[in-house]
Formats: sequence, C-alpha cells, structure tokens
Amino acid sequence: MSRHRYVVCYDVRDPARLRRTHDTMLGYGDPLQYSVFLCDLSAAELVLLEASLRRVVKLAEDSVLVIDLGPASGIARRRIRSLGQSRLPEVRRPIVI
Repeated sequence: MSRHRYVVCYDVRDPARLRRTHDTMLGYGDPLQYSVFLCDLSAAELVLLEASLRRVVKLAEDSVLVIDLGPASGIARRRIRSLGQSRLPEVRRPIVI
C-alpha cells in the first residue's frame, strides 16, 4: 500500500470547531504548527480524513487545504524546509531487535 505525504492546513472560525478539528487531525498526522499538519496517508486513509473533517468543519465558513507532496518515501521527505526553529517530526526508522 503506497502512502503519500500531505500538508493539511485549516482556518476554522469557531473556537469549538477549531479545537475539534485539531483533535481530529491528531489522529492522522503530526502538527507542524497549530493548524498545519504533516500526514503520511494511504488513499483509504485520505478518504477517512476528509470524511472526518467534513463532520467537524462548516464548509460554508471554514477552509481546509490538503496539499499532496507525493510519495511519502523519497523526495517528499525533503519538500518542506524550515527557517528558524524546525517543527518537522523526526524521521521514524524501524528498530530491529
């Protein structure tokens, strides 16, 4: 199952919806900033993420951007650069025991 790396960012106007949106996103990716997440998702997980967000946000008032950076392995890992204090999650490598 191939995974793609996505940047998901949102602008939610209501504080209660904003908190629910943030809590929802924590189940799918790593926060880079309060309303910006980095997610490595399969196609099925992307569908689930979008369905979860549709239940939380008001599409007439709020905005959610989903940016596909490409396959999670390879060049997509290097497509985000940070100036200043980096908030990029550490690369998770398997541990052989």
